[in-house]
Amino acid sequence: MATPREQFAENLRRARERSGLSQEALADECDLHRTEISLLERSKRSPRLETIVILAKGLGLSSPGQLIDGISY
Repeated sequence: MATPREQFAENLRRARERSGLSQEALADECDLHRTEISLLERSKRSPRLETIVILAKGLGLSSPGQLIDGISY
């Protein structure tokens, strides 16, 4: 079973790909460094709540909850 961090990484990657953004473009949109996006998508870093909100906005999601949808422990 995937860890919550791995599940978030997959949700983020899917949302970014659906939006048609590269990691670099998403980073620019969110005022984050592109390595931050890469680390999150590779489940090497856990996001802060503020980062989840910023990413959701940058991806044009209706709710930050979409990035944590389906995560279980």
